Amino acid sequence: MPLTIEEMATFCKKKGFVFPSSEIYGGFAGFWDLGPLGVEMFNALKAAWWQYFVRSREDIVGLDASIISHPQTWVASGHLESFGDLVLITKKTKTRMRADHFIQEQLGMNVEGWTAAQVNELLQKHKLTYRGEEFEELKGFNLLFETKVGADTSQKGVAYLRGEMAQAMFMDFKLIAETARMQLPFGIAQTGRCFRNEIAPRDFLFRSREFHIAEIEYFYHPEQKSCPLLTAAQRKQSVLLLDAAAQEKPQEKHQERKRGTEKSPEKSTAVKTTIGEMLQRKLLNEWHASLLAEQLRWLLSLGFPAEKLRIREHLKTELSHYSSATFDAEYEFPFGWKEIAGNANRGQYDLTQHAKHSQKKLELYDETTKKSVIPAVIEPTFGMERIFLALLFEAYHDDKQRGNVVLKLPPRLSPYFCGIFPLVKNKPELVKKARTVFEQLRTCHSCFYDESGSIGRRYARADEIGIPFCLTVDFESLDDYAVTIRDRDTTKQERVPIAKLQEKLTALLCK
Repeated sequence: MPLTIEEMATFCKKKGFVFPSSEIYGGFAGFWDLGPLGVEMFNALKAAWWQYFVRSREDIVGLDASIISHPQTWVASGHLESFGDLVLITKKTKTRMRADHFIQEQLGMNVEGWTAAQVNELLQKHKLTYRGEEFEELKGFNLLFETKVGADTSQKGVAYLRGEMAQAMFMDFKLIAETARMQLPFGIAQTGRCFRNEIAPRDFLFRSREFHIAEIEYFYHPEQKSCPLLTAAQRKQSVLLLDAAAQEKPQEKHQERKRGTEKSPEKSTAVKTTIGEMLQRKLLNEWHASLLAEQLRWLLSLGFPAEKLRIREHLKTELSHYSSATFDAEYEFPFGWKEIAGNANRGQYDLTQHAKHSQKKLELYDETTKKSVIPAVIEPTFGMERIFLALLFEAYHDDKQRGNVVLKLPPRLSPYFCGIFPLVKNKPELVKKARTVFEQLRTCHSCFYDESGSIGRRYARADEIGIPFCLTVDFESLDDYAVTIRDRDTTKQERVPIAKLQEKLTALLCK
């Protein structure tokens, strides 16, 4: 049986990956704390993203902007007007729920982007109730968190915690272009916390009120249709695609699923294609295609199986107010296909809006055309907690032969890269040698020292928290100055001289 989301939450708490926030007060819905193992893994994940998209490229630079920006930011971006959900409220018990989630569960229909009037009509047509209760007239709900800045407690002092990463990159893009001496095309990358006042946070880390996003805003000349970054390899990149046409008639598909007449409707409607074929179908432009291919390539590099990743095209009715084309990268969780990343063509919308509201020119001089231009933008976005969660599901193995869980995380993302164990703890000479090895290695690698319990029990504990390599100092180590390296996934063991440990571990990390 696949692990449920509740079982994963329990595992994460028990092992020190994720704790409920404020648990001593009963917890606080939608907020989570990363424990000792979780923060190590999460930092490794962010570092892997930064290395791939920023440090390994000359055309993308970084930014770390403030969480609170001028309130006018969210007026210009359109978030104060259209960044929200439709809330269903029952008449008697005043139970609140998101309209799109409720209708998806009841009818199998995607109603993102629908107006309140359209949803009200749908509720009446299908006579939908919640536990026998009818709903009040549908209300909208803005997801931005309000806060107060300074001593002004009136409405004038209201500001907002950022609901997305993008806006600071748009407001600072000209400063960055000038100080970093960037020419079109170029990108700005950022990772950090975002806040959304979700009506009903659920599914553990998947839908929370505070979370991390990694994001790129890639700026290019809007008249340059050909993308020089698009390679032959990117064109050939294989994609499991669920396009807009395949998502039609969802209600009929939902009813088939209820009757059990369709074995796996979601898999059957997604088809294998390539980025190049998506271009031929004019589902996206070349700039969009190149960044979507790189986004998918990075997710695959984390160890996700290709068959458990798909790209879903947004329907016209669910496109954000700024987007002309959006694709979600989805992972097949035990609770269904869910978005872990997105990729939107934002066009010139944001820069144009900020120029209008700030009365500042947000143009760049393009050396190629010798003209000033407002760039167009492609936006790859990554939900880091969702990717973190997907990695844990993918890595979790209940090994019946060993009698314990084996967390097969990629070595570079494991909380600890190696564990160092003396064979027994009651022999001072072994403990001393093991501590020496530990101190030697911890300067370059994340290491874990353990001398408690039998060596078999220590191996099991290491397996359960994802340590890929365990180094045991035994009695022979005192004579041959070598240790035994045990591989987590295969349990194979290899004798390696202590003098060559750094070289060996570096090779294993880069494998």
